[in-house]
Amino acid sequence: MLRRLERSDFNTEEAGRILWHRKILLALLSGVLLTASFPPGKLSWAAWFALVPLLKSNEDVSPFQAFRLGLMTGTVHYLTLMYWIVVAIGHYGNLNAVLSAGTLFLLCLYLGLYPAFFSILTHRFQHSRFFILYVASAWVGLEYIRAHLLTGFPWCLLGYSQFEHLHVIQIADLSGVYGISFLIVVVNVLIYRLLSGLHRTRRGFPKWEFLFAGLLAVGTFAYGQHRLNETKKTNPAPHPVRIAVIQGNIDQSVKWDPTHQSKTLSVYERLTRATYPDKPDLIVWPETSVPFFFQDSKEYAPRVLTLSKESGALLLFGSPAYEKHATRTRYYNRAYLVRPDGHAAHYYDKVHLLPFGEYVPLKKILSFVNRLVPAAGDFEAGDRIAPLRYGNISMGVLICYEVIFPELARAHAREGANVLVNLTNDAWFGMTSAPYQHLCMAAFRAVENRMPMIRAANTGISAYIEPQGRIIARSGLFDEAVLMGSVRLVTPPTTFYARFGDIFAFISSMLALIGIVFSLSHRRIRAF
Repeated sequence: MLRRLERSDFNTEEAGRILWHRKILLALLSGVLLTASFPPGKLSWAAWFALVPLLKSNEDVSPFQAFRLGLMTGTVHYLTLMYWIVVAIGHYGNLNAVLSAGTLFLLCLYLGLYPAFFSILTHRFQHSRFFILYVASAWVGLEYIRAHLLTGFPWCLLGYSQFEHLHVIQIADLSGVYGISFLIVVVNVLIYRLLSGLHRTRRGFPKWEFLFAGLLAVGTFAYGQHRLNETKKTNPAPHPVRIAVIQGNIDQSVKWDPTHQSKTLSVYERLTRATYPDKPDLIVWPETSVPFFFQDSKEYAPRVLTLSKESGALLLFGSPAYEKHATRTRYYNRAYLVRPDGHAAHYYDKVHLLPFGEYVPLKKILSFVNRLVPAAGDFEAGDRIAPLRYGNISMGVLICYEVIFPELARAHAREGANVLVNLTNDAWFGMTSAPYQHLCMAAFRAVENRMPMIRAANTGISAYIEPQGRIIARSGLFDEAVLMGSVRLVTPPTTFYARFGDIFAFISSMLALIGIVFSLSHRRIRAF
C-alpha cells in the first residue's frame, strides 16, 4: 500500500510538471505570435488570436503563476520585436556585446511587466460575466500606462499591427490606436471562450459576448467604409502642393565625421537639383541631414541657402543647433524652414527626446551608457509646439521618435497644421525590422488627424501617407531616393481624437479598475 501511494504521488507530481511546461509553451507561443503580427512580416492576422494561448495557460493557476506566464509572454515578445536595439547601441553606441544584450534584456523585462499584469488581471476576471469587457479594457489601460510612464514608450502597441487594413484603422480618428487594440483583444477573448469549453459553464453559451464582439467588429468596418467613401466624394483642393522628399542614404558611421560633411552636403545638392524640372513647392530633407551647426556655418550654410533660391521652393531640413547661456550651452535637435528667397524663416526644436539617443536618463546610475549621437553635449527638449508656416502651408513637424506619440501630432493639428512632416534618421536601426515598425506607427498619425503625412528618412523608409493611412509612395531601405508627390491641403474639421485625445483609453482604464474592485469584492463575499 505504501509503495502504491508513493508511485501515485510521483505520477501526480510528474503530471503537474508536464502541465506547467505546457503552460509555459503556450505563454511563449503568444509572445512569438504577437511579434509575428508586426511588420516587416505579412502576418498581421496573427494578432487576432495571438493572446489565446496566454489566456489558455492562465486556467487553473495561482495569481503568481499567471504573473510568471505573462512575464514570459511579454519578455519573449519584446526580445523578438526589439532585437534591433542591440544594433543601435552596440554598433553605433560602441557598447560591447554583453552590455548591449544586457540593456536590451532589461528593457524587455520592464516591458514584459505589462503583459504580466495583464495576465494577473485576466486570472482575476475569469469568473466575471463581463470577462470580455474587463480583459480588453485592462489591455488598453496597460498600453496607455506604458505610453506615458517614465516619459512613455508606446512602441508597437497592439493596434499598430493592423496599419495596412484601412477599414479597421479608420476608427483611430475617434479612439486613437487604442480602439483597434481593444477590438483585437475582444476577438482574442471570444475565440478563447469558444475554444476553451468555458461556454459549457452554468451560464451556457456566451451569447452576449458573441453579440458584443460582433457589433463591435461590424461597427468598426462600417465606420471604416463610411470614412473611406466620404473621402472619395470630397472635392479636392484646386491647387495641390508639390513636394520632393530627398533620401540621402548617408552612412551613420561617417555622418558626423567633419571630413565627410562636404561630401554629405554634395549628395543632397545633387539629389535636390534633380527635382528642379518637376518644380516642387517644398523640398524635404531628413532629420540632421545637415550634420553641422547650420546657424553659424560660414562654409556650408550658404550652399544650403543657394538650393532654396535656385529651386524657388521652401526647404525643410534637420540640423543640430545650440543656444549659449550664462552657465552653459544648450543643444537642440532642430528642423529649419528656409524660404524661396534663401532666408531661414522658422525652426522647430524637438520636444520629446529619445532616451539613450539624445540624452541619458538617470545618468548617475547609468553612467556606463553613452549617448548614441556624438554631438557636443546632451540635447535638450524644445519648449513649444508650433507648426512651421509659409503661405498656405502649415507643417506640423515631428522629428524621429516623436511620431510614435499621438499627443504631439494632435497638438500640431490643434495649432493649425494642415500637413504632418516626419523627419527621421532610421540609420541607427540598420537593416532590421525597426524602420518598418516606425513607418506603421507614423501612418496612424495621419488617420487620427485626417491629415496627410510626408516622411523623409535618411536611409529609409521615406513615404507619402494619405489622411486615410494609405501609403501611396515609399522608398527602399538604404537607397538614395527622390520621391515626388502632391499633397492637397484641404484642412478637414478637427477630428474627435484631435480635440479630445485619449478619452477611449481613459474610459477603458476606468472599466478595468471597476472590474478589479468588483472581483475583489466578490472574493471577500465568497470568503464569508
